[in-house]
Amino acid sequence: MVYDPTQVKTSQGAAQPDIIRVAPRGFTNMLRPSNWGAATANALLPFRAPAPADAGGLPTILGRLGSLEVRLARTRKEIKQAQRLRFRVFYEEMSALPNATSMLSRRDIDEYDAICDHLLVLDYDVPKKAFRNPKPQVVGTYRLLRQEVADRHWGFYTAGEFDIQPLIDANPGKRFLELGRSCVLKPYRNKRTVELLWHGIWTYVLHHRIDVMLGCASLEGTNPDQMALQLSFLHHFARAPENWRANALTGRGVAMDRLPKEAVDPKAALHALPPLVKGYLRLGASIGEGAVIDHQFGTTDVLVVLPVEAINPRYIGHFGPAANRHAA
Repeated sequence: MVYDPTQVKTSQGAAQPDIIRVAPRGFTNMLRPSNWGAATANALLPFRAPAPADAGGLPTILGRLGSLEVRLARTRKEIKQAQRLRFRVFYEEMSALPNATSMLSRRDIDEYDAICDHLLVLDYDVPKKAFRNPKPQVVGTYRLLRQEVADRHWGFYTAGEFDIQPLIDANPGKRFLELGRSCVLKPYRNKRTVELLWHGIWTYVLHHRIDVMLGCASLEGTNPDQMALQLSFLHHFARAPENWRANALTGRGVAMDRLPKEAVDPKAALHALPPLVKGYLRLGASIGEGAVIDHQFGTTDVLVVLPVEAINPRYIGHFGPAANRHAA
């Protein structure tokens, strides 16, 4: 996790007092860009959503399933919607601690939003409002960062927790893609939504000729002893082979082999793992060495590495070798 020194922490991620939402007289006029001075513009810049990245020739719509559609964000407003969804899941539903910018905007915001592609699942089956055209609701999102984009800026987000550079350097001819900030609105946490997200990712992977996906996956909680079963299972049964293994950064990692292999009940461990981690394992992913405690998000993170060549053929057959199963 990249920490913000201006971070303002609240107890257990509690909601802030309603008084911060009350606009004093003249405040609305002050926020008009035409009335900003240079200092005001710079201070308010973090609240402005970044412009969407160039889609790079991808189809406008990547897939449909019933009332749901998967595609990349097209506007600043859609990126804001993804950030609001992330805030609802990470800060309100879970126990993440917002920094000042996120607390005031009610959006999960960081510098990587400006350079990533934002994959969205939208639901078009929304209630109609009087005198307004119904607008689709963002119900799922993933953040995607290609290696060539990361190299032009400040690298992968994952590098703040895991020493992934030796892994990248050992595979100079391969294209890496970072997956992150995955979340789905609670009523939509079902097979349809997750399948559509992965259909979008698979379409993106094929279009950009990605060879390897990686990223941090989280287990809720910051006490590794309370998740000894899950961490030990990942270490003994899902650890990446040597040529695809990366370690937690020195000084940040905690051991995962908290139980001996013979003491691990694989069935019980799988049942206790978060659905996202189980999904990665089913696809063919493996796990890096060591876990990292992320105190801001209230999680224990593991490194997920998924070479495209390791993806279970069953899933390639399911989505189609040309990502045509749910094509629009």
